[in-house]
Amino acid sequence: MKTPLLFALLIISFSVVLLGTGCKKTPATPNSAPSLTTTDVILDVTTTSAQSGGTVTNVGTSAITANGVCYSSTNQTPTTDNSKTTDPVISTSYTFISNLSGLTANTTYYLRAYATNAYGTSYGSVVKFTTSSTIVTVTGAVTTFAGSTTSGYLDGTGAGAQFSSPQGVAVDAQGNVYVSDAFNNAIRKITPGGVVTTIAGTGIAGYNDGPAATAQFYAPQGLTVDAQGNVFVADYGNNLIRKITPAGVVSTLAGNGTAGYVNGAGNVAEFSGPSGVAVDASGNLYVADHNNNLIRKVTSVGVVSYVAGNLTAGYINATVNTATGVYGAFNKPSGIVIDATGNLYVADLGNNAIRMITPAGVITTVAGGTVQSAVLGYPAGICIDHSGNLFITDESGRIMELTSAKVLYVLAGASNVAGFADGTGTAAQFNTPQGIAVDASENIYVADYNNNSIRKVVVMDVGQ
Repeated sequence: MKTPLLFALLIISFSVVLLGTGCKKTPATPNSAPSLTTTDVILDVTTTSAQSGGTVTNVGTSAITANGVCYSSTNQTPTTDNSKTTDPVISTSYTFISNLSGLTANTTYYLRAYATNAYGTSYGSVVKFTTSSTIVTVTGAVTTFAGSTTSGYLDGTGAGAQFSSPQGVAVDAQGNVYVSDAFNNAIRKITPGGVVTTIAGTGIAGYNDGPAATAQFYAPQGLTVDAQGNVFVADYGNNLIRKITPAGVVSTLAGNGTAGYVNGAGNVAEFSGPSGVAVDASGNLYVADHNNNLIRKVTSVGVVSYVAGNLTAGYINATVNTATGVYGAFNKPSGIVIDATGNLYVADLGNNAIRMITPAGVITTVAGGTVQSAVLGYPAGICIDHSGNLFITDESGRIMELTSAKVLYVLAGASNVAGFADGTGTAAQFNTPQGIAVDASENIYVADYNNNSIRKVVVMDVGQ
């Protein structure tokens, strides 16, 4: 369970990983030009502006004299002879940010990063994006839906209710919001009108199946709701996957309480700190098995199997093939969601990345990664709307949208700013946001962990 102290230790450990591996340079060959990558998403695209950048992975055998991005609406492999930015040459970091302005509305551009030294100019891969026809900016208006900064355990309405370090959120078809209230060891429900009730759990950490009033959980984290109204909970402290029926009866779907890694049916299976869950149309669950660094599958009758990842934390994209020993790798996966075609999206917390797993087992990075850690920060929660847009919580204080066109917008909050404030865009403040969910009207709900509250974010496309 993440207490503030453990959270601080995690941040330190992640920083060590980044310092140790994320910016590691490979040896340069004699008289070589730089090597670099283009930032894999475009940020804050409007009618006339956008943001991109690159990461220099090898400076070559001479100091870099220029870097930036070059772009064109006509040349699909742009060079520095086309439009370009000239960004400050970085000597202590190998990632740079490029701000593009003066673009033409409703126009497709081709862009790639470049870097130059005495031995030549090198380019990253090409990224394509289209400017908006009307949008000047995309932002989020934040309000407090339920709870306050006061930690407690109280049912009620809006600010009259109390939570204690809420972790997970999910929304049903009627717009009810379900919350894993971690330190209260309870599952709470919030109606669209903001009325909070407890649907399961006693407030005391433990393990007990049965009627809602006597059932016990231990630091529950992610949760999800199926089409029949069943709530599935990643019971982190108990290393279990639990089920709550609409009638309020709690049962254990998979796991036996022992922290470990075993596949199989029901209580034969073992998990280690399950953190996120997602359900598909057939009732299968997918689990971000946080401490095992794995993605697991649980059928509707509780049979657990392996999907992807390795017990050893890492960052490897691959096509999973257990017969040949190819598994891919994650580092403390935290959140998970599934789209309409069966692709899984994983908030890979320790790798600062959003990863995708296709039904065929192909693992790729959708955004971020250890060498571009600032793009996403520490992604903890993830959800998807009916258009395929992803919404992400960054533990460092931001709520973000990654559109289906791979454009990233920071909707609310600011990186490394912890506080509690309603408002729009960077005026809003969060304190270690965790779970995130979106309803049919595209209202976003966030478990604001250290603010002991559930926040609501409404996306606003501000036009001309």
